[in-house]
Amino acid sequence: MHTPLPPRVIATDAALALIAQLTGDHGPILFHQSGGCCDGSAPMCFPRGEFLVGGSDIKLGEIGGAPFYMSESQFEYWRHTQLIIDVVPGNGGMFSIERATGMRFLTRSRLFTDEEADRLAAVPPQRATVDYPDLAA
Repeated sequence: MHTPLPPRVIATDAALALIAQLTGDHGPILFHQSGGCCDGSAPMCFPRGEFLVGGSDIKLGEIGGAPFYMSESQFEYWRHTQLIIDVVPGNGGMFSIERATGMRFLTRSRLFTDEEADRLAAVPPQRATVDYPDLAA
């Protein structure tokens, strides 16, 4: 029997509720894990089409129907951890759309077990391939 791979990114119930709210307010959204600079290292949330991922981004998975990406260089650092996206009161990153809600997304993590890490290592990471049909017009 084939055991599914552990997800590289998951979300708490509170984060899923905020994702649903933001999707209702803004339409389809996506996440990109910030690597630092102005907003620190935080999951940034954008309406799809307002942040274009590139060929050097890795798609970790989806949370609440929203794709979640990070840069390849950052993925090399985080590849042995499962990201757990949560929300806490406060101001999010200045460009992240949850900022107006009074909540901010926060990345927590746990190390994969040795067995999980070995199974994930056998599968190459998924590179970002994004099609924005709504921008073609």
